[in-house]
Amino acid sequence: MNVRFLLLLLWMPFCAMAQGFSGLGASSDGFAMPQPQAGFAFPNDHGPHPDFSIEWWYLTANLESQDGTEYGIQWTLFRTALSPENAPGWASPQVWFAHAAVTTPNQHFTAERFARGGIGQAGVQADPFHAWIDEWSLSGPSFRALDLHAQGADFGYAMTLNAQGPLVFHGAQGFSVKSPNGQASHYYSQPFFDIKGTLNLPEGPKKVTGTAWLDREWSSQPLDDTQLGWDWFSLSFESGSKLMGFQVRDSDGGTFTSGTWIEKTGQSVTLPHGSLTLTPKAWHSVAGRDVPVTWNLQLPEYGMDVIVDAVNPNAWMGVSIPYWEGPVSVRGSHPGKGYLEMTGYE
Repeated sequence: MNVRFLLLLLWMPFCAMAQGFSGLGASSDGFAMPQPQAGFAFPNDHGPHPDFSIEWWYLTANLESQDGTEYGIQWTLFRTALSPENAPGWASPQVWFAHAAVTTPNQHFTAERFARGGIGQAGVQADPFHAWIDEWSLSGPSFRALDLHAQGADFGYAMTLNAQGPLVFHGAQGFSVKSPNGQASHYYSQPFFDIKGTLNLPEGPKKVTGTAWLDREWSSQPLDDTQLGWDWFSLSFESGSKLMGFQVRDSDGGTFTSGTWIEKTGQSVTLPHGSLTLTPKAWHSVAGRDVPVTWNLQLPEYGMDVIVDAVNPNAWMGVSIPYWEGPVSVRGSHPGKGYLEMTGYE
């Protein structure tokens, strides 16, 4: 067989997957759909859900070195299914891809990996927990105690994480609605990780400590077909409370908002559509796109009125499906730190 033709056959599933964030509103025919009050079964639900078409294990962390410099890291493993039928080996419809990044105040490093399902190159095991693609891995004896490893051409990291609080479920018992028409996902987080380890950067290794947030989410049609992308915040305040909040932008200029207010004890309250206001205040040009890198978030019910600033406005993920992702600082009524992800900006 012609080598170029073979490479094309191997690449076709990734091309089909990389249809942009608006593709998350595509048809879900044949796949399972999230159901209200479906319940969770752990540790199994830390593992994959191949009956659903889209799934991710998404870790972000705010870090600080001994000299006070702020850093951020991201590690994300995605699973997507090209069809609802299952098959072994190379015939598997499961496609895996992963992103790793390090953000400094002046630099942003990214790397991307792809893998076919069914051949052992990538996957997730629930108990003991092990998520991997090639040599990148997030693993440990349980979901509460994990080691993280990844590297790219100009960076790498080796981290240890230990959870200091409970899992948090978003929406109604983990059923997180994303649109007025009811598109939804199953969504929970572990937002209470302490993290420490070593960043390997061009200027040398850096010992760092901080906090990390791990999101778990799966669905088969998380967006409506008119929704273009989202602005997602995970914020940890100096008071010990936390906020997960997002808005999904529609093609008509409207937005759908949701979120979760998390007390330092782990108790949480779902924020219905319209209760959280997210207003862009300053924009920045990066990779030929204008993206908002300063935001005003208001949540009157909790007396919250904060300004969220990007640590590095150039934290653009120039991967197959590009987006902005980076650490942020928070000032105002609830000072703190966090992460911001913005997708669908053209």
